[in-house]
Amino acid sequence: MSDKRGLSRRQLLKSAALAGLGVAAMPLSARAQDKPAQGGSAGGWQIGCYTRPFAAYDYKVALDTIAEAGFKYAGLMTTKNPPTNLVLSVQTTPEQAAEVGKACKDRSLIVPSCYGGEIPAAQGLEAATAGMRRLIDNCAAAGVKNLMMGGIGDQALYETYYKAISAACDYAAEKAIGVSVKPHGGLNATGPELRKAVELVNNKNFGIWYDPGNIFYYSDAKLDPVDDAATVDGLVVGMSVKDYVHPKKVDVTPGDGKVDFPKVMARLKQGGFTSGPLIIETLTPGELPQLIAQAKRAREFVEKLVAAI
Repeated sequence: MSDKRGLSRRQLLKSAALAGLGVAAMPLSARAQDKPAQGGSAGGWQIGCYTRPFAAYDYKVALDTIAEAGFKYAGLMTTKNPPTNLVLSVQTTPEQAAEVGKACKDRSLIVPSCYGGEIPAAQGLEAATAGMRRLIDNCAAAGVKNLMMGGIGDQALYETYYKAISAACDYAAEKAIGVSVKPHGGLNATGPELRKAVELVNNKNFGIWYDPGNIFYYSDAKLDPVDDAATVDGLVVGMSVKDYVHPKKVDVTPGDGKVDFPKVMARLKQGGFTSGPLIIETLTPGELPQLIAQAKRAREFVEKLVAAI
């Protein structure tokens, strides 16, 4: 990336400091030496934040902001960067993926999860499997621990999609990368539908990345994730911490919406999800200073949540 882009990122973070958020106007690396970062592992829980809330900016700005908000863990998702507006995708080159990994390391950020977008299932099983392998290679280059898939809504492509995932799961395991699917509408909007997908793939390296906000969203608030969580026992490997406000709104800071997170977490824990990544996916929108404040508040909310379960 150019020096001009780096300067813009520093200017944005300096603006946040001047907005009265109590952030010292010095390089991030220097601040990290002053005191230990928060947002780390708590009782085996890895509390982080995805790039999605900062998608109006370059991904490096998002990573700076995530670190600025006190997180040690970052999830890769959407970003301003073309052509896919994803940090990593099947179109990402190995060199670009390695640059992403370096950017994360430079900020002392561990990456438990990446959403890499779609694979070319419409082009057949061979192409879809090749797409999965490219995503896995990119995750390996970037230091990602789990590749989160969004599923597919086209019944005609359903079998091809999950056969491609199945064919790539062992390849991912060789690179110490897990694979998962989240509730994302279409044919994977609920726990039972996610379980069906996991059973179809039939590989121990494939699980569920739970998302309570999406359970509400795709059911028009008719299905409570507290109830749905009981259907995914033994399969959850991570969670997108996402809230919901009716009607059809998930761009809200966790704790401000309809999701009863203590009950959801208690039910997931009962089903075997006793540690792992909890990555905040959405925040109430705003300019960068407001987003930093919301991210800090969300981190504190999740820290208190896991301390109580």
